[in-house]
Amino acid sequence: MRLTGRGAGLLAVAVLLYGVGELAGYPLLRAVAGAAAGALLAGVALAIRRPQVEVRREVFPDRVERGRPALARLLVGNPGTRRQPGFTAREHGEHGAELAVSVRPLAPGGEAIHHYELPTRRRGRFIVGPLILERADPFGLVRRPLPAGDTATLWVYPKLHPMRAPATGHPRHHHEGPTTDDSLHGSADLRDVREYVVGDEVRHLHWKATARTGQLMVRDYVDPDHPRFTLLLDTRSKVLSGDDFEEAAELAASLVNAAAAAGHRCRLITSTGEDLTTFGGVQAARRLLDVLSEVGQDPAADRPMIPVALSRKGVRGGCLVVVTGRAGPELRGLALVRPHFSSMFVLGVGTHGLGMDGLGVHGVEGVPRARRISAADAAEAVSRWNDLVT
Repeated sequence: MRLTGRGAGLLAVAVLLYGVGELAGYPLLRAVAGAAAGALLAGVALAIRRPQVEVRREVFPDRVERGRPALARLLVGNPGTRRQPGFTAREHGEHGAELAVSVRPLAPGGEAIHHYELPTRRRGRFIVGPLILERADPFGLVRRPLPAGDTATLWVYPKLHPMRAPATGHPRHHHEGPTTDDSLHGSADLRDVREYVVGDEVRHLHWKATARTGQLMVRDYVDPDHPRFTLLLDTRSKVLSGDDFEEAAELAASLVNAAAAAGHRCRLITSTGEDLTTFGGVQAARRLLDVLSEVGQDPAADRPMIPVALSRKGVRGGCLVVVTGRAGPELRGLALVRPHFSSMFVLGVGTHGLGMDGLGVHGVEGVPRARRISAADAAEAVSRWNDLVT
């Protein structure tokens, strides 16, 4: 039970009037103070009763691009035999913003549906709820907030721009004989027998190895012709301001979404250590965008742009795209990983793009057969990319 600002003010006035009335001997002031106290007690009596309702909230869609509408549907039912007075349902949104829904009185057995829009001004993963049911007296003196219902998760993705799927080469290994460590999983040629992990095909279980080791083992296959796409997102704050990093996140999300939709096997790496490899398809795109909805910047000034994981392990081959900002001479370090990929692009966003030769499309000094695109924002980078990639 809480006093509102109005209720607290009325209580202070009542105490003051009563004190003055006692000291000065004015019965009228004492009577007014008593009336104010009575109003407060009446407010407590009206607000103390808990709403006897069933509350359920649904969020749709649960994944949405930044700035796109996301709706919540509030279903309120009165399972009892008595009429339920109206109340207010409050929801906490992003940045501490509060959403209020006025729920009208419900007849016995009645139901009501209320819709309201959730804020999606910034990307991230947001916990929606629990709802706070709040009953107040008619004069707004007292309120009683009560948590109700469960929580829901709203994923706000970076804004997606229409992009051409990246042109990508195929892995370079022989169709016969041993395959390389970075061969793709899941198709024609037997590569290894390894421990089962969630998501593996049950039909690939190796029962003899399972019986021998006491653990579920599966056959690991490779597909020699599956296209690959790798994206490195530079998360260092020294090369991207906060606003420019949001543009970089939009560009990265648009790229991996286009690649996954085209059926490419994708790998997403960041300078701060995120490393996710997926097969192509809608579910793969969702997993990649989930990561990009939460990725943040790294304040460490001495962290290198190219993480060790990019050169030592994981899926390689095909196309590598680096999304960064004012990287400058650091790009020459890409020469170390250039032999592992059939094509390489560096995309820089920000007021001055990569901060080298101005905005536009250029080569990368010291890195053979690599192209770089400098653009002021994600939309311009997408336009230049679509003109370059055919």
